[in-house]
Order: sequence, then C-alpha cells, then structure tokens
Amino acid sequence: MKIRLPLVWHFIAVTVLCSLVSVARASLGDRLPEFRECVKVCKQANCEDNPTPISVLHRLLLWNCPSECDYICQHIVTDHRLARDPPYMHPVYQFHGKWPFFRFLGMQEPFSVIFSLFNFLAHDYGMTQLREKVPASYPLRKYYLLFGYFGLASWTFSMLFHTRDFNLTEKLDYFAAGASVMYGLYYTPIRIFRLDKREPMRQSVLRAWTLLCLSLYAAHVLYLTLWSWDYTYNMAANVAVGIVQNLMWSWFSYNQYKKLNRTWAMWPGLIVAWLVMAMSLELLDFPPWWGMIDAHSLWHLGTVGPTIWWYNFLLKDAQEDLQGTRLKA
Repeated sequence: MKIRLPLVWHFIAVTVLCSLVSVARASLGDRLPEFRECVKVCKQANCEDNPTPISVLHRLLLWNCPSECDYICQHIVTDHRLARDPPYMHPVYQFHGKWPFFRFLGMQEPFSVIFSLFNFLAHDYGMTQLREKVPASYPLRKYYLLFGYFGLASWTFSMLFHTRDFNLTEKLDYFAAGASVMYGLYYTPIRIFRLDKREPMRQSVLRAWTLLCLSLYAAHVLYLTLWSWDYTYNMAANVAVGIVQNLMWSWFSYNQYKKLNRTWAMWPGLIVAWLVMAMSLELLDFPPWWGMIDAHSLWHLGTVGPTIWWYNFLLKDAQEDLQGTRLKA
C-alpha cells in the first residue's frame, strides 16, 4: 500500500506536537514534610548566591542545582526513615512517580538503561540475520524489518527516558512503545493471512487494515495528550493489543505445527508464555535492590531472550515459506 507523503508528515507532526504537552505527577514521597523542607533548605544553601558547581557530565544530562537537591533529598529522607524504624513501619516511598534510585554516570535508572540497550542490540542482531539470510525479494521481509525498526526506536526512547525522566522523554518512551506494540498487531495478520500477496481482495483488506491501525494509534496518542494522561489506560491498551496478537500467533503456531510437524513452529506459543511470566514482574513493583534494580528493569531484561528467539522463528518461518514456494514452482 502506498501512503501519500503529506499524510505521513501530518500524522508525524500531530504526534510530535502532542508529545510536548506537559503533565504533572506526584507521589507520597513528594508530600512528605521532611522532603519538602530538605529541598527548600538545600536550594537556599546551594542554588542562590554562590551555586554549587555541577559536574560536566551531569550538566550534559540536564541536571541543575534544583534537580540535584531533589535527588539528594530523596536519599536523605529515605535513609533517615529506614534508619529510624524497620522498613515495614516506614516503607520506601516513590518520588515523582519513581523509586529513589542511585544514579550512575548521571543516569537515573542505570539498569533500566542497560537492559533497554540489550533489547536494542537484540533487535539489531535479529535484523542483521534477516538481511543476511532472507532474500530481498521475499515479500514479508520488509514487514519484519519494519518490526525491527519500531523495536529500535522504542528501546532508544526507553534508554533516553530512563536516563533522564522529563515530560518529553516520558511521552516519547510511551508513544514509541505503543507504536511498537501496535505495529506488532499490524503485521501479525499480514503474515497469518498473507495479506502481502498481490491479489485484489487481499490488497483491499491490507489497505483497510493499515488505515484502521493508524487511526487506532492516532486516537490513542490524542486521548493521552488532549484528554487524560492515564497510566492505567495506557497499560491496559497496550496489554489488550498484546493479548490479541499473542492469541493470533499462538493459534497460528499450533496450526503450523500440525501442518509441518516442526518443533520450531511451536516457538511463538512458548515465547508468549515467557513474555507473560516476564510481564508479571511489572505487578510486583518493589523498591529497587541496592537502589538500582527494580521490577521494571527486570521486565526489560526478561524481554531480551524472547526477542532473539522471535527473530529466529521469523527466520525459520521465512525459510520454510521460501522452500515451499520453490517446490510449488
């Protein structure tokens, strides 16, 4: 399907402009009187007449005197509460929607950044394998590579967001992740029902499906930015889209296994099970171990293996499809 360039740029422009809309967040830690007093005193002592110098690396990552005070006071208050009473009496609180992480090289959530990088590299490796082992003439190759590009963009913005949490980096992370999940739903029926084939009926369905997916994603972005920045809705929407495509792939893999009697044909079902177990980490949401590793970062780590495995499945599936095509020719 060919989409007119002005329409594409209009769609991108709307998405980018929407990402600039700011949103305020608060957590229990933000409302602690001792935290607010600490930040106030710190700013008066370090940010007014003779500001305390900030390292070049931190300045490059947009840390300033007020944000330094905020970071320091999070840990002062947390350490004081833990030293005063057992954790079950005075639990670790979140500040600005995040746990009080220990930063590393200026990164707010270092292990989320590192594990996001692992996912980025997993997509890059998978795309390299597809380019080397699947001929450019294979019609599904472009859809698989585009899946990879969405993955690269998603994990790039994830690294930016976990390095420094701003309104803009948060929105880019959420919107890129949403786009990656939506594209996953988009290309799933293209492979399962072979909408890539140059037949009038299939091409009509493909055009309608493309328009529907673009419209759903645009509506998702516009709702979050113009109506309500709702974390629960965003998570529910992504999970719902993920469940639909996972069910489709599970059904497809079962039928392929019955047809081909090849073990690799069942991989999608196993990958889905792995992802469901990894996603359950998000429900735990415990304070970070050693101030750095939390449930969210472990969820990022848990998706690295399935990503590599998934590209192996796409490669096997493409090779089987190509071999079957040659046998029929």
